[in-house]
Amino acid sequence: MRKPLVAGNWKMHTDSSQAQDLASSIVSRVSSVTDVEVVLCPPFVWLERVAKLVEETGILVGAQDTFWEDWGAYTGEISPLQLSEMCSYVIVGHSERRHIIGETDEIVAKKARAVARAGMVPILAVGELEQEYKEGISKEIVSNQLSAVLADGWDHEIVIAYEPVWAIGTGLAASAQYAQDMAAFIREQLGSYGLNQERVRILYGGSVNRGNFKEFIEQKDIDGALVGGASLKAEEFAELVMMASPAMVD
Repeated sequence: MRKPLVAGNWKMHTDSSQAQDLASSIVSRVSSVTDVEVVLCPPFVWLERVAKLVEETGILVGAQDTFWEDWGAYTGEISPLQLSEMCSYVIVGHSERRHIIGETDEIVAKKARAVARAGMVPILAVGELEQEYKEGISKEIVSNQLSAVLADGWDHEIVIAYEPVWAIGTGLAASAQYAQDMAAFIREQLGSYGLNQERVRILYGGSVNRGNFKEFIEQKDIDGALVGGASLKAEEFAELVMMASPAMVD
């Protein structure tokens, strides 16, 4: 059985005291939950502080991005080796990186390989734009995003986060059935690249909240969530973790 994973992407939010308070509040609410993997992804500048706060609680820390080289003259970039001292996971390919910063599938693939090389687990975000969804080419887009990372061979742990871009931060979540159909397609694709498809965890992301997450986590191929706005509210984020817990299922 795949262990559920709930990751909170804080994006470019929180100052130092807010980050400390949020992490501490989440720890007090979910550290006793042992059947869900909980990952907090604060901004780079608060990683060390949050890592110390969650030390020995079972809660893990992830980064929101990284560079693809280990060292060098890359002003402003963060090395995966630097992150590996504090982080277990790194998000790569988030739609805000792809569509605001301009990262290509090739760049995302290099980052994913660099994360794995440094001993961390990439959370590979994939998903289609609204226009692509309307044109009915969602699976083609996601297939291309997966292929860029996996086609040359992959023998490391990886987590896939399916996030339809039209649902991120808009308040419009995909239906649970649509998300399940896409997750099942992704799992099938993983098998075609030689991965043990039944072991890879697939998350849903895109306006996940306490009002809709139960429908998603009940789906056969959805193993958790990559949470945005709701991860900034300790009480709501803790509720999502509880919903993902097999022990809490009615």
